[in-house]
Amino acid sequence: MEKEAILRILQEDIHSTIAATLGEDGHPQTRAIDIMLIEDGKPIFLTARGKAFYDQLTTQKFIALSGVKEGISVSLRGQVRPADPGLLDLAFERNPYMQRIYPGTTRQALVMFELYEGQGEIFNLNQRPVYRQRFTIGEVEPAGMRYGITAKCDGCGVCLSVCPQQCIELTGKQAHICQEHCLHCGQCQLHCPRQAVVHEP
Repeated sequence: MEKEAILRILQEDIHSTIAATLGEDGHPQTRAIDIMLIEDGKPIFLTARGKAFYDQLTTQKFIALSGVKEGISVSLRGQVRPADPGLLDLAFERNPYMQRIYPGTTRQALVMFELYEGQGEIFNLNQRPVYRQRFTIGEVEPAGMRYGITAKCDGCGVCLSVCPQQCIELTGKQAHICQEHCLHCGQCQLHCPRQAVVHEP
């Protein structure tokens, strides 16, 4: 799936997400935010200058967010910065419900932000087997896969029998994981008698 299509799902279909930053006590703090626009491949959202969320965005410059609807989730984490102020009117035009929340000139209290660099993932539980895809925003290296099978594998097939999505295939005496269908449940690693399954920290 193209990244642009995934971001459209996030903005148009899911729209409302739960976003996390760190509170003053150093612990995670969440709130609901709506994805107003996608501009040049970057999700755009807004908040008011008077909110603690605004202070956290301007000091931490980092956010993690997830949204889910009807079995499809999109998650993002990455760097944020103020977006073009000129996008505010466009955001209100495309999201008319905002005009009831901030009528008239009261919208001047709002600041647009963009997630301009980071990692993302779409996860679809409606497909069988399940489907996941990672993507990036901006100039960042793609994240590695959670689990992999090394050359220690002798093709015993134990991992195939315990995989709930049957996303492990055997080629000769080497098993490999179809990453786009992996649940990251860890069953393959737990049961492998050769300790051939490894995962990222």
